[in-house]
Amino acid sequence: MNAISKYFQLDELHTNVRTEVLAGFTTFISMSYILFVNPNVLGAAGMNKGAVFSASALAAAFGCLMMGIYAKYPIAVAPDLGINAFFAYSVVIGMGVKWQTAIAGVFVASIIFILITIFKLREMIINAIPSDLKYAISSGIGFFIAFLGLHQGGLIIANKSTVVGLGSFTSPMNWLTIVGLVATSILLILNVPGAIFVGMVISTVVGLVFGLIPMPHHLISAAPSLAPTFGVAVKHIGDINTLQLWVVVFTFLLVTFFDTAGTLVGLAQQAGFMKNNRMPRVGRALMSDSSAMLVGSVMGTSPIGAFVESSAGIAVGGRSGLTAVVTGIMFIVGMFFSPLLTVITDQVTAPALIIVGVMMAQNLKHIHWEHMEVAIPSFLVVLGMPLTYSISDGMALGFILYPITMIAAKKGKEVNWVMYLLFFVFIGFLWILEVK
Repeated sequence: MNAISKYFQLDELHTNVRTEVLAGFTTFISMSYILFVNPNVLGAAGMNKGAVFSASALAAAFGCLMMGIYAKYPIAVAPDLGINAFFAYSVVIGMGVKWQTAIAGVFVASIIFILITIFKLREMIINAIPSDLKYAISSGIGFFIAFLGLHQGGLIIANKSTVVGLGSFTSPMNWLTIVGLVATSILLILNVPGAIFVGMVISTVVGLVFGLIPMPHHLISAAPSLAPTFGVAVKHIGDINTLQLWVVVFTFLLVTFFDTAGTLVGLAQQAGFMKNNRMPRVGRALMSDSSAMLVGSVMGTSPIGAFVESSAGIAVGGRSGLTAVVTGIMFIVGMFFSPLLTVITDQVTAPALIIVGVMMAQNLKHIHWEHMEVAIPSFLVVLGMPLTYSISDGMALGFILYPITMIAAKKGKEVNWVMYLLFFVFIGFLWILEVK
């Protein structure tokens, strides 16, 4: 025990093993919904849900252990909710790309991710893209995820007259979504630890009691096989042979990069780690998440990122890497509860998607809305993602307009050359989608 305290510097951080274990468990409870949501999202792309379940758990465990042991931060990582939606609904379903090719794109993006981390190019990219657009990206993903949850939960449906409309309130399954959303909202407002997870449990119990969800035959079983997805990414690297697919790889890289970077900085500020506006050991933290992304792609899951739910563990006193280590161990334990997948329906996971969207939308407050040259492209990014049902299309709208509005405001010289390059990249991207 003394060795553990010494390695994780618990005394210096004014914490102890008991507090760190509690924090790690709290973080896991807060983010464990990803084990059930991710298979549902990627399952829509044709991937084997059981294999995705195991891949998600193992990739999250690896990332958490790396973050805890190597970077020594109480920050957990797992498959990112925003990027898995882009993977399934934009790339596979929207563009018609096979999931095998898409997962190969994640693998290639993770290699690039590691390389730019090693050569410290991430700082250059961060400085190139203005903060307003960074916040717009994460906020837009939040709106996209929430819209996705509302649709899957039956609360928003297609309507020929008005494009979209309100779902039926006579459907019992739709009411299951409403019950989950109300319960989760109340729990969050009351600051109940693991509110999202508890809300899912409430929805599941209600569904089982009223016969809306079939009762599982058992709760515990061996972890599902990884065979349907393991190594597929490596085998299909050669499929990435068009400009369109390289733009997809770039989008995986870009969105994962900024979502993770923003989350890391935000959590570091919450825990009091920031020194002179810099995050100590940030290189190790970034290497941990990029390595987890590589491992996850090989196993068969969408990109990995730092989870904002880590704030729950930090809130109860987690300050060292031991918190993340405990969370990682819990993900391994969670692999043996795969039978619960049968009771985690779209209506059960929909409230989680909506609430996470609310959390991500909070970044809107950081955008300088009083300056129209950044407000307009930021707005198009945020609004474009849910309305085009595509994260990449929403990004394209804002990134194309940004250099134009800045030039109009006579601030063209303030635009980094990388943004001018992205202007042409996204024009090409939209042209490819048009002629596809």
